[in-house]
Amino acid sequence: MVYFGGVLKYLRQKAKSPPKSGQHSRRRGRKPRIAALKERAGALPKSEWIKIGVPGFDELLEKGIPKSTNILVSGGPGTGKTIFCLQTLYNAVREGHDCLYATFEEAPRRLRQHMAEFGWNVEKVEGKDAFLKLKIGKAGKSGSLVIRQLDPLQIARSVEALLEKSAGRLSMKMEGIPEFVPAALTPHMIALDSLSALESAFTGKPGGYRVYIEQLFRLFEKIGATTFLITETEDAPMRYSRTGVEEFLADGVLVLYNTKIRGLRIQAIEILKMRGAKHERKIAPMQITSKGISIFPSETVYGEEELK
Repeated sequence: MVYFGGVLKYLRQKAKSPPKSGQHSRRRGRKPRIAALKERAGALPKSEWIKIGVPGFDELLEKGIPKSTNILVSGGPGTGKTIFCLQTLYNAVREGHDCLYATFEEAPRRLRQHMAEFGWNVEKVEGKDAFLKLKIGKAGKSGSLVIRQLDPLQIARSVEALLEKSAGRLSMKMEGIPEFVPAALTPHMIALDSLSALESAFTGKPGGYRVYIEQLFRLFEKIGATTFLITETEDAPMRYSRTGVEEFLADGVLVLYNTKIRGLRIQAIEILKMRGAKHERKIAPMQITSKGISIFPSETVYGEEELK
């Protein structure tokens, strides 16, 4: 896409005095039971930071993303959420880590095709249909990217059946629910694509989705993986997830934009919150190129109020 150069003159400007970085405060008025889920056993070690390798993104944070956190990746259609998560996991696997991409929508081979379109090399492909294992990297420094397709309707039915059996109690064991993480895999990073597709499957008992999401967040914390959870929103969102509980449970929220300002279409990214990390508080322009996503951390978008 080559729209970006012309936008620079009047839709973006150098940050004259970057705003102070810091943590976002929690929203008020949440239920105590939800708040209790976010209590941590202790402070995160200062050395536990992750650089994700998407060009320009790491410069938006002072040290990086805190390890083992859950991050909501929010945005409207066509904003680059899937590409951002695939690129992040691909970079981690190249460094020798094993990662899991769980999809409720696109088939694994279609996601593999996206990677090929961006020139992201894969050494070996194992599996078929709903399960692919991609070997990425060179000998001595390679990892595996497991792309697994799950049926959201099957998960929803299992959760609703357990809720019926437990007489509506808002806590339950995951027994009987399709396994999310393969038993033989200890992932460094996980991407879930998407919460919106999962939420849509809970037609019988909408409360079941909330229960399952809380269980998932507990599972991710137990595993210790850094997790990216994709959710679909409106182009100019007033909130950043379907129910609101997701963005509260998440340690971080990234918002991707694809919008018109003064008649021109631009793409941008914002770190809305990142608990435990200092970060830039601005909307930075980005491009989706033939090699993936590139972010321009020293630039900012004019007319930011029009994105809201």
